[in-house]
Amino acid sequence: QVQLVESGGGLVEPGGSLRLSCAASGGNILSFVSVNWYRQALGERREYVAGIISSGTTNYADSVKGRFNISSSAAKTTVYLQMNSLKPEDTAVYYCYGDVQTTTGRFRGWGEGTQVTVSS
Repeated sequence: QVQLVESGGGLVEPGGSLRLSCAASGGNILSFVSVNWYRQALGERREYVAGIISSGTTNYADSVKGRFNISSSAAKTTVYLQMNSLKPEDTAVYYCYGDVQTTTGRFRGWGEGTQVTVSS
């Protein structure tokens, strides 16, 4: 059974950096077809942050352009979200949503999330 696991969250001061990972495991995984990162601040709706498809094409929300960078491992089983120049308004739980090609078909689903807190 395929699982998506986020990691890399934590507490950082404004202006700092974090790198989040979204790793796929289990279920005879071949590679990601696409991965999108979303975030949800307390009391707010979940919002789109960034995405990448297997060709390497990326997309970003306006609020993070120039500060965040999404990339994948060579095997395309892990996707990273490098977050620089972090602001307090970036505080949220970050989730990845993956579309994964397996040997038996496709898996689409969410990870459990990782908390990012930007505060001095």
